[in-house]
Amino acid sequence: MLFLFTGQNFTKGVNMSYSKINSSSATLTKNLYGDNISPFSGMCATCIEGCLGLCEIGKSSYRGSETIYPQPFGNITAASQKDYPIDYSHFNIMGTAFGTHGIEEDSDKAIFTNVSVEAVIGKNKDLKLKLPFVIPGLGSTDIARKNWEGLAIGSAISGVILTIGENVCGIDPDSKFDGNGKILNSPELKRRVALYKNWQQKGYGGIVVQANVEDSRFGVLEYAIKELGVEIVELKWGQGAKDIGGEIKISNLDRAIEIKKRGYIVLPDPLDPDVQKAFKHGDFKEFERHSRVGMVNKEDFLSAVENLRKAGAKYVFLKTGAYRPVDLAKAIKFSSEAGIDLLTIDGAGGGTGMSPWRMMNEWGIPTVYIQCLANKYAKALADKGEYVPDLAIAGGFVLEDQIFKGLALGAPYFKLVGMARSPITACMVGKTIADKIKSGDIPKSIEKYGNDLESIFVEVTELKKEFKDRINEIPGSAIGLFSYFKRLEQGLKQLMGGARKFALKYIDRNDIASLTNEAASISGIPYIMNLDKEEVDKILNS
Repeated sequence: MLFLFTGQNFTKGVNMSYSKINSSSATLTKNLYGDNISPFSGMCATCIEGCLGLCEIGKSSYRGSETIYPQPFGNITAASQKDYPIDYSHFNIMGTAFGTHGIEEDSDKAIFTNVSVEAVIGKNKDLKLKLPFVIPGLGSTDIARKNWEGLAIGSAISGVILTIGENVCGIDPDSKFDGNGKILNSPELKRRVALYKNWQQKGYGGIVVQANVEDSRFGVLEYAIKELGVEIVELKWGQGAKDIGGEIKISNLDRAIEIKKRGYIVLPDPLDPDVQKAFKHGDFKEFERHSRVGMVNKEDFLSAVENLRKAGAKYVFLKTGAYRPVDLAKAIKFSSEAGIDLLTIDGAGGGTGMSPWRMMNEWGIPTVYIQCLANKYAKALADKGEYVPDLAIAGGFVLEDQIFKGLALGAPYFKLVGMARSPITACMVGKTIADKIKSGDIPKSIEKYGNDLESIFVEVTELKKEFKDRINEIPGSAIGLFSYFKRLEQGLKQLMGGARKFALKYIDRNDIASLTNEAASISGIPYIMNLDKEEVDKILNS
């Protein structure tokens, strides 16, 4: 029996690398000869003259830099295809038949439905959530704008934190600025904030406004605090999908010119007469809008946090990306000194509305690795008696087992898990199915459940009970997100009940085991065959 070994991946009879190169559904490319490819380059083993250029190389030969990005923009989210050596599947959740934490040792009381999954975060531990989730920055991409109603209402009634991401004011066509370039009015930002606030339940969750370089120049956070009543603001150093600024595409020449004049980087230059002529001729269909990269230093960061508090912010967050370890250490140390309320750390590969595709696959520290580093750095501060802000981990989380493992691996410092792609998916599917029900064009795969909202969406009955007269205001997209979160809630409760942990604060690193020695070496979580070794020896030798 032959086993080939490449890059620490054991694959029966197959030479396999971590990356998928030169073809992807994300960039609408493929290899002419399917899987018959050179594993280190991704090219077909034989490249034949006469091919129309189906792969990344071929498509780039006639569409150039357009091929860098996942497509079609505005209708998709994308995530890395790279098969990282270690992810959360390399850990298993440990259960026990003995004892309980957070409830009486009584079989009639220690039922998974009695598990509490409510979280409380912040420096003063007064920001409460029904579920330990934050939806990180969803900004100026079309996919976020088109699905905001579902995201805002669905997350508000679910009691989780939702973040309005970067560049919303700068891209809003109806934004008004003063003579100094400061934002005076943004109807789109108002809409996003109001949708969440109008559906927020009993103070659970919260709406966050985030700022990058351009937003800071526009004074977006100050505007959000003073004019829109926003209590939570977030500074942004980056994200896990890319190590450059935010990006979108623009399909209208006048809009491209307007955005260029607002100070953004727009490629190709829409003010160039030759570019305008080429666009009108149809040589290309979309402009690229790029944000600048931030230049972080400790003094400016501490000053920015203090100024936001003086402006009226009740909570200040920081979001950082999958940068090198020294950057992560600075993020945690600076956040400690500033006394912020939440630091979200976004691991490489998780998801985006638009990022350079190869960058997304090949840069940064993947989620498990960066969480292990962050946990070590947080412990170093805690051991010295220094303040450690609550942490959130993001980067590819979608289901309850990953959520449990993320909270366990990062215990006791990580209090939340960040998810963006999966909530958007739930919204999009909910919207699509609701539209099908309304039009009477229900697919057979869905019609087997019924032909109305109540029979197809199983959570509608609960929503009707809770919201009564407002139920008709809840769109299918929000029902989809609420239903998805209800599944995660029950699934997480079941896993916690099996581990005998009846509240989030009892989840710890002992609740998981490493399935490989490599996972154990990077995480400090014992290899499963060494787990409980001392206790086992005592029992067997007593």
